[in-house]
This record gives sequence, structure tokens and C-alpha cells, in this order.
Amino acid sequence: MAHIVIIEDEADLAMGLRDNLEFEKHTVAHAATGQDGLRLIAQHPPDLVLLDIMLPDIDGFEICRRLRAAGHTMPILILSARSQEIDKVRGLELGADDYVTKPFSLKELLARVRAALRRAERPATRLEFQVGSRHVDVLHQKVSGPGGEVPLGYYESEILRMLYERVGQAVPRAELLERIWGPGVYPTDRTVDNHIVSLRRKLEPDPKNPRYILTAHAVGYKLVL
Repeated sequence: MAHIVIIEDEADLAMGLRDNLEFEKHTVAHAATGQDGLRLIAQHPPDLVLLDIMLPDIDGFEICRRLRAAGHTMPILILSARSQEIDKVRGLELGADDYVTKPFSLKELLARVRAALRRAERPATRLEFQVGSRHVDVLHQKVSGPGGEVPLGYYESEILRMLYERVGQAVPRAELLERIWGPGVYPTDRTVDNHIVSLRRKLEPDPKNPRYILTAHAVGYKLVL
């Protein structure tokens, strides 16, 4: 049983999500605006946040940024009708753990929620290393360097962990999907690719010409240090 905050201004959608999450024995708080959502989280930090992007006051990207800047590490799942890759990557860059495009399958969303909560319960192991001039802290999900500190989402941290474990070797997309996302969550190859785009923007001096996170064509990705 977890405490979940839904920040969503579509009343019918929020009600449906709340009913289904409460059926799974979670406690749920709902806010229809960004300000109310931030107040709820400050009063009772949740185990997970479901966050809409297009809200009537503060947009979801800014809420995500504020939560990570304040040190909150709970999983954040973005729900949005905006399906362009640039929006997905922006959410990941700001520290979101997942990005679900509307309309979505309720069964899939609940599977993603369960998976995110299971991951959050696992004891984290410390892992720190350098990528060029940037310092990666997997446990605390952050990258620091000349440009300051930026947050890492859970999936980004785990991708880096797997790539670092086999530094210099190509890790197949299928293996990343299986080990990190697991069964029942319905990710695609593009899911991995979007996270790689976000990671390159956080780690590479020139993301369009990467030096550290390289594409192994027709296979996956590798980390070169």
C-alpha cells in the first residue's frame, strides 16, 4: 500500500485513476492545479506522483523541476496528451521517471505504477563514477559538473548502471528493457532511445556528437570512458 498524489485537472480521468488505485489499496490525494499539488506533497510526501503536464496554473514540467530541486526522489510518472519526442525528453531531463501518453491503457498505467513502487522499495546500492568532467551519483540520482547539478530519473540511473557495469561493451536494447523495465510494463525500443537522448544532454559536451554514450548500430548502446 502506497500514498499516491495525482495532479490532474481532468476531473473524470482523475476520478477513474483514484478509484482504481484505491481498489489496489493505495491511499490517494488529488489536486486539480499545480499549486494545490505542491501543497499536498509538502504536507504529506507521497510514494509516487502522477503528474499531468497541461495544468491551469503551473505546467507539469515546472512542478517536476521544483520537486527534484527540493530533493524529492519519489517516482514521478508524467501523463500527457503531448506525444512529441521533444516533450518526452524534456520530462526525462527534468527528472521524471516515466512518460505516459494520453489516451493510455489503464491496465498499462497500473502496471507502470506497480513497477515504479516495487523499484522504489528496493535497497539502493552506491555507485559513483566520472563521465568526462561530470560526476554521476546513481544512488542519489544526480549528475554534477561545470554546469551545476541535474537530476536523473530512475530509468536513466539504471541505464547508466548497466552501461557502467559493462563499460566499453555494447548492451542490447532488449536487455535494457528486460532488466530495467521488466515484464508487463509494455515499453518499446523508442522508450530506451528517449532516455538515451536525455542522458546525452546531461552528460555529453555535444549531445549531437556523443563521445561517451555511443550507439552500437542494430544492437543498443555502450559507455566509453
